[in-house]
Amino acid sequence: MRFSQLIAALQQGEAGLQAHDLGEDPELSGAASLEKADAGQISFLEKGNALTSELEASGVGAVLLPDQPDLRELAQRRGLAWAVLRDPRLAFAETLEHLHPDPRPVAAIHPSAVIGNRVELGAGVSIGAHVCIADGSRIGAHSVIYPGVVIYGDVEIADHCVVHANAVLHPGSRLHRRCVIHSTAVVGSEGFGFVPTTKGWRKMPQTGLVVLEEGVEVGCGSTIDRPSVGETRIGAGTKIDNLVQIGHGVETGRGCALASQVGIAGGARLGNGVILAGQVGVANRAQIGDRAIASSKSGIHGEIAAGEVVSGYPAISNRLWLRCSAAFAKLPEMAKQLRELKKEIASLKDTPHAPQ
Repeated sequence: MRFSQLIAALQQGEAGLQAHDLGEDPELSGAASLEKADAGQISFLEKGNALTSELEASGVGAVLLPDQPDLRELAQRRGLAWAVLRDPRLAFAETLEHLHPDPRPVAAIHPSAVIGNRVELGAGVSIGAHVCIADGSRIGAHSVIYPGVVIYGDVEIADHCVVHANAVLHPGSRLHRRCVIHSTAVVGSEGFGFVPTTKGWRKMPQTGLVVLEEGVEVGCGSTIDRPSVGETRIGAGTKIDNLVQIGHGVETGRGCALASQVGIAGGARLGNGVILAGQVGVANRAQIGDRAIASSKSGIHGEIAAGEVVSGYPAISNRLWLRCSAAFAKLPEMAKQLRELKKEIASLKDTPHAPQ
């Protein structure tokens, strides 16, 4: 792709193209970071990024820039092809989509696929090798089911969904349009529900649904459990990383982001735009408000207000956590001083009062 072709494509995107210079209009073979890019590749810088020296030394052929005159002048002086955008990172994402379009399998059903009775297949679906679809499920138009996927009965997959190799969808799974399920993810598995009795644990039947609203993406090895009754619901546009566990009856709002190894216990509620960083734990029935953020390894046990940023275990305000963290290294010396003070006070108590 020529840089001029990319510019034409970016003009139709959301990144906000503001200005550009084609330079020698290089042929772009790919993209790379500034320090590793060559003359056939494109890279980007974000606003406020202190990488002027890296741009000076880079072998890159084209660059996406924020609206900073010094960077534009440097690119111009070096004879690079460049473009100024409102959001260079978003433009870089759009660029990668144009340089490396996602290959789509042809619409066909592999002869090794096993498809049960009363299965509905929409127009243009692609069913890969050794896929198993049980009775009564539905696959929407133009959806792609990659090899080795197992789809139980009573599963509904809407149009334009993608289910990658070896994922499993259990009964009661409902995928709205444009959902993506990555390899080995499990949607709709039984929630961890048991009732204690005098004879041990009695299983609580898990008869509910798992609903993934439009545009939800589930990473490799992640699991989303169905409840005994009702729904586990993941809000539209939510992105779930690899190795995330979502318990039965959880509800998330729209546009949440859950990083790797997040664990959410049953019945928790997340608002819109919530961000949980890696290894965050959310307790049973915890409540997290809209746009709240929890940093890595936080433990959330109660209610987090909308817009709050929390850290630590148990989770507290991030600012307070930073102050506490700064004091951690001083605790041994503070403990030593406290012991010395206690000894000094004890010795004062044992000393007879001086005569008046």
